[in-house]
Amino acid sequence: MTGRLRIVQCFALTGLMLVGVRVAPAAAQGGNAGLTPATQQELAAARRATARYHDVAQAEADGYVNIDLYVSGEGFHWVNVSLVDGTFDPAHPEILLYAPVPGESRLQLVGVEYVVPLSEPRPEGFTGSADRWRQDAEDFALWELTAWIWEHNPQGVFAYLNPRVP
Repeated sequence: MTGRLRIVQCFALTGLMLVGVRVAPAAAQGGNAGLTPATQQELAAARRATARYHDVAQAEADGYVNIDLYVSGEGFHWVNVSLVDGTFDPAHPEILLYAPVPGESRLQLVGVEYVVPLSEPRPEGFTGSADRWRQDAEDFALWELTAWIWEHNPQGVFAYLNPRVP
């Protein structure tokens, strides 16, 4: 697939999602065939809710803060501490993940993370059994779930690390 065709498809897909047309996300291809329609709808809700955060300044205006944490395979972490409350809501991720755009001096939104304190039971999360909650690797005492809703992950939409994020 040419780069130009991929860009056109991404813009078309994003536009359809923003107006509420239900489509199978590109991130759900390869490794995510088992996603239920309900899970796909929840992922679409997460994309609609976070589309405005492609602009880091908008994320910061809405309470997300850069915590100076970069993890290879995840990216830079912007956290909204007010959302870390023990509940799971697909439309309100506690963490936004950004990666550098190669050859440019800007960041792009690549995914989101949901976190719940370990003092709470392991969250139910998305409908179905495809999501992968884990104890965080950074020792923040959190249950953590990554969803690659803006950057395709060949290992799956709920895989912990994305090989496409340096």
